[in-house]
Amino acid sequence: MLEPITISTEIHAPLQSVWDGYTQPQHIVNWNFADPSWHCPAAENDLRVGGIYNARMEAKDGSAGFNFEAIYTLVEEGKRFEYVFGDRTASIWMEEETPGITKITIRFDPEQINPIEMQRTGWKMILDNCKKYIEQTLQD
Repeated sequence: MLEPITISTEIHAPLQSVWDGYTQPQHIVNWNFADPSWHCPAAENDLRVGGIYNARMEAKDGSAGFNFEAIYTLVEEGKRFEYVFGDRTASIWMEEETPGITKITIRFDPEQINPIEMQRTGWKMILDNCKKYIEQTLQD
């Protein structure tokens, strides 16, 4: 098994805004894609242990798409959660380091088909989209 990949960023917004922006479907659809030629037309999130997260990611021209589906294995409201997707896991945790600045960290098991750096870059681009969206729309 490959070593997990960890990425993080600081978002200039309070913890609750970051939590809501990252977990609520009406926000997820606005940032959950790695490339501007893609989008996330639909998302569902049952944020509880055993609940299902499902986000549709597809090329805007309709040439490709897939559902990212995961099952929650741990949820600590407002702090962190973990899920399994296929035979891999991901952990996401958030901490307000100073008032109005929240650090979000994602650690995930890479898959074995695509290069590690490509996976790191893709997840980081999605996280950067999330940061930009939250900072522009969910400050308070």
